[in-house]
Amino acid sequence: MIYSLKGILTLKDMNFIVVECNGVGYGCRTSYNTVTQLGAIGSEVKIYTHMTVRDDNIELFGFATQQELNCFRLLISVSGVGGKAGTAILSDITPENFAFIVASGDSKAFTRIKGIGTKTAQRIVLELKDKISAESFSGKNISVPVSVADVSVSAVSEAMEALMVLGYSQGEIAPLLRKCDTNASTQEIIREVLRLMNSKK
Repeated sequence: MIYSLKGILTLKDMNFIVVECNGVGYGCRTSYNTVTQLGAIGSEVKIYTHMTVRDDNIELFGFATQQELNCFRLLISVSGVGGKAGTAILSDITPENFAFIVASGDSKAFTRIKGIGTKTAQRIVLELKDKISAESFSGKNISVPVSVADVSVSAVSEAMEALMVLGYSQGEIAPLLRKCDTNASTQEIIREVLRLMNSKK
């Protein structure tokens, strides 16, 4: 399995990039969000990858952040959602917004993306919410750190649920919530926690 690539960006298209590593060019399908985050042709980049292998085809997908890769893997785990649909969704929706949409059950947000119908959108929300235990997802048993008690409990709970959609545990999330702005909205909390997670690497 190829976990990540670090090399020179030699091609950048709308949904496709090539990263050259030690003389070998790796072509990766990707999202427009990732393309916009990468530097100019000739710059050094690092991308996180997922490889799909079928009888007649091998494809490599690459993303600028681990959060976007996590979203992609969640999406393609949904029945009827393949790599093309996954990258299309992530071209229009950032990881934090993706997590918030799933956590809030807003399937209509996915139907605004070309090629994603109502049934597929509903299946994405249903299957991904099911990946989180009902006890944790309900919000009733999500522990809110004392130092963020002034934050709207619903905003903290929604942020916790959304981040769990991305695959993080409550233990990983809770310490970072203590560092968030006490007046932040749910999406701002999600964005700040993701930033803090990336800064720890």
